[in-house]
Amino acid sequence: MGRLHLSLSLVALASAIATSAVPAAAQHEPMLPPDQQAQPQPARMRLYLTNGSYQLVLSYKVSGKLVTYRSAERNGETEEIPLELVDLVRTRQWQHDHDPSQPHDPAQELADRAPVLSPKLALEEAARAARTPTVAPNLKLPAEISVLVLDTFEGTPELVPLAQQGSDLNKETAHAVLKGAINPSSGPHRILELKGQAAEVQLHVDDPAFFVRLGKDEEASESGGAFVVDTYGAGDRPVPVGSALTSGYVLQRVEPRQDERVVDSFRIALLETGRKQPDIIELDAQPLPGGRWLKLTPRQRLEFGEYALIEVLDDRNVNLNVWDFGVHSDAKENLEAIHPQPPRPPTLVRH
Repeated sequence: MGRLHLSLSLVALASAIATSAVPAAAQHEPMLPPDQQAQPQPARMRLYLTNGSYQLVLSYKVSGKLVTYRSAERNGETEEIPLELVDLVRTRQWQHDHDPSQPHDPAQELADRAPVLSPKLALEEAARAARTPTVAPNLKLPAEISVLVLDTFEGTPELVPLAQQGSDLNKETAHAVLKGAINPSSGPHRILELKGQAAEVQLHVDDPAFFVRLGKDEEASESGGAFVVDTYGAGDRPVPVGSALTSGYVLQRVEPRQDERVVDSFRIALLETGRKQPDIIELDAQPLPGGRWLKLTPRQRLEFGEYALIEVLDDRNVNLNVWDFGVHSDAKENLEAIHPQPPRPPTLVRH
């Protein structure tokens, strides 16, 4: 009995010593709820810059032209950097490589690069885009030319400016009007002679598309440009550089004779009736978004030969200043052809 009593006393003494070693604060520390317990540290990721370096960040967000991120090197401090200095493609690729659950969407990367515009700036941007719309991959209509044709040379689309012919005006790409009446009751007769047996512009396809500037361009009108000569005795008066909104257009195949090409009259009233007229090819007209350009597409393929694009001013008058061209697949490339311009990657410039 004495030995048993001694053993129990020793166990009690050890328990008392162990209890006294635990701090009093720890004995009374309450259990924290799960949402307040220590959470695992957020994963660090690399935010790559266009110069090849990177920042270690806890998270980042693209907002317009800025990237906002929480720096992992500065205790989660929120910082900003211009979007143009961030390589989002490489950043997202790194995320995807180190965490396959992260989506890798190249289209979203491109969308992230697009700045967020205010409604006013968006309208201004739309107006600028309407002045120079894209008509083929990486090929835009220039703002300073009035009439162009879309050609293809050796598999590459090109825009070729068309200059007006038929009056004493110098060759230019502005839109000028020389009004001439056509007697609806008379048969076809000569109304214009073009010098030479062939036009300077020669197309290489039989299905070209024509683009005509519409209305008044304030910038062009301030620099001079087109004017009207009225053959009925009215004085000269300024008109818009672009075509009138009420004008129509047709193509006529012109006949070379000696050292000239002859443009004949036709019956305006028969247009859009479905009745064919010799050498007249009607065009489908489609205004481009923004209302600054008109796209003209022939309703039939063009045979090899010489042509004139004629503006129909109203039910009795045509513009005697025409745009001439030829169609010959083996012709040389047009010297003034405008080629596609691939977008240039953004570059950093030191200031």
